[in-house]
Amino acid sequence: MKIAVFGGSFNPIHNGHIQLVNTFTDNLGLDRAIIIPAYVSPFKEKDKYVTPIQRYEMCRLAFEGDEKAKISDIEIKRKGASYTYMTLEELSEKYRGDELFLITGADMFMSVHTWKHPEIIFRLATICGIPREGEGISSLKKQAERLEKIGARTEILDISILTVSSTEIRNKVRNGESISGLVPRAVEYYISKNRLYI
Repeated sequence: MKIAVFGGSFNPIHNGHIQLVNTFTDNLGLDRAIIIPAYVSPFKEKDKYVTPIQRYEMCRLAFEGDEKAKISDIEIKRKGASYTYMTLEELSEKYRGDELFLITGADMFMSVHTWKHPEIIFRLATICGIPREGEGISSLKKQAERLEKIGARTEILDISILTVSSTEIRNKVRNGESISGLVPRAVEYYISKNRLYI
């Protein structure tokens, strides 16, 4: 089985995240996608207003009805800073014999070699990257060549996806602006109902 692994703060999860997962799943013929909200991302400050459980719930709502998608709480249960190599080690034990594909956006693809224990990441998963909307693929291809020289397997898709940021969505909510079309309706309702980000 081929399994996509997609982690992040998802604060909140948005349509760009969903499109990223679906694009890789469809184009690489992946059988399953595991979406993993972080307890605390090593790249982000802890959000004092939104709990890990609320971010998990938004992910669940975003992929509700998608039979290929599974929302995992392994990083939330682990607590502390979430490092990708630890998560991949745990998943490779759980899904022995299956092939893991680590989905990243353009920025993360360009920096993956600087993460904690990149050699473990490269051994356990194929690193997948995609350019930002309106940007070329050349820098990603050059990075893929660099990564492959240090032991990584890579997959680059020359498909641009919707550029949305969670920061932009949080700011819109704080300013009383609509986030319709940026997040799934169920997530929009959850944010409103629970008065998140205000």
